[in-house]
Amino acid sequence: MTAPTNFYPERGADRTRWIQALRPPRANVDSSRPAGAFVEEERSASGELVPVATLLLTGAECPWRCLMCDLWKQTMPGPTPRGALPSQIDAGLASLPPARWLKLYNAGSFFDQAAVPPGDLPAIAQRARRFERLIVECHPALVGEGALRFRELLGSSALEVAMGLETIHPAVLPKLNKRMTPASFARAASLLVQAGVDVRAFILCALPFAGREESVLWAGRSVEFAFASGASVVTLIPTRSGNGALDLLERNGLFHPPDLGMLEEVSAFGLALGRGRVFVDTWDLARFGTCRVCFDGRKVRLEQQNGLQAVVPRLDCPACARQSMR
Repeated sequence: MTAPTNFYPERGADRTRWIQALRPPRANVDSSRPAGAFVEEERSASGELVPVATLLLTGAECPWRCLMCDLWKQTMPGPTPRGALPSQIDAGLASLPPARWLKLYNAGSFFDQAAVPPGDLPAIAQRARRFERLIVECHPALVGEGALRFRELLGSSALEVAMGLETIHPAVLPKLNKRMTPASFARAASLLVQAGVDVRAFILCALPFAGREESVLWAGRSVEFAFASGASVVTLIPTRSGNGALDLLERNGLFHPPDLGMLEEVSAFGLALGRGRVFVDTWDLARFGTCRVCFDGRKVRLEQQNGLQAVVPRLDCPACARQSMR
């Protein structure tokens, strides 16, 4: 059963102020360099393991103030300066080994003109055309003709747009302050797919205002909805505290971070559907591990499932078995 919200504001504007008032300080950022740059492998639709260069671009904060978001920590308070992002891409790629795909994640929406100046799009596309595929992220509300025009700038390179579906839980999604609905996600996904643009969906694996089993249930339903809406990839995000608002909800029993079992269960469910690729975000996974004996093996298992796109046999842990018998 969903927990009572009590002090959590009901009105969107009040929620935004409440969320912002609880934030810790923003990081000092450099607009000339990306906040992060790394290469990792990802399984393609054809079954290859493809090297992917990921750049975490530094720019303007997203106009939405979502309850669970901590990406604003690496953003700047004003609009992204013209020319900053092409320079960041050059600096980031120069630090990395060769890759075939490129992810440009800007802690917001790629088609938000304050975050990505429209005048920089041709220069960004020119750099992206060296790669087989470009993956960007965007709020469904900002997916429109601008995304389709940018697709044309890429030439033969494929475009994939990642959108945060988060959850289709009818009571929780409105409380996330994201100001979207499952229907608005589906409309944006349909527009992209019809234009030949691939869709990736981000789904939360632990929900505020919901218990453990309820979160697992609705994560599975959200995976099904994402694929039914046209997504070809789903990434499962372990919901992390640390942004101020979730920390306060956690202290009041209204949010419980995920455990590895939740990630394992939803990953296995999604893979068994066979409707698209399902990845678990394993960044900082140790914070969700409760057993030192089996954590390393379980992390490797999730990574193997990401690479194989198949369910790997579960690990038996005597320490966990003893704990459950107490």
